[in-house]
Amino acid sequence: MSPLTFALLYLLSLNLLTLGLFWWDKRCAVERRWRVPESTLLTLCLIGGSLGAKTGQGIFRHKTRKEPFRTSLNAIAVLHLGFLAALILPEFRASVSALMHQVAGYVLGLASTWTTSA
Repeated sequence: MSPLTFALLYLLSLNLLTLGLFWWDKRCAVERRWRVPESTLLTLCLIGGSLGAKTGQGIFRHKTRKEPFRTSLNAIAVLHLGFLAALILPEFRASVSALMHQVAGYVLGLASTWTTSA
């Protein structure tokens, strides 16, 4: 199995699991039963299940007004979009890499490498 195939299967499985947990948690909320902890839902989102979480949030109308959960989920989704952009767009990847090198140089005390790019 190629690494790309493995990564896609991982993401598909994780997003389906996250979507299922949003459905389960909504069902438990309606029936006033034990709920899935928010930390579990956010952890699954963080490790790659943000698409399933946002889909579940929209389909099941679950946790749409709950703060700070909603803000945390949106921040994770934006983070994942940034990673996707970094993988797909070579110009963006190069810009991020150059910025990271500049920041690392500044943090390590090499202030002469800290310059702004035009």
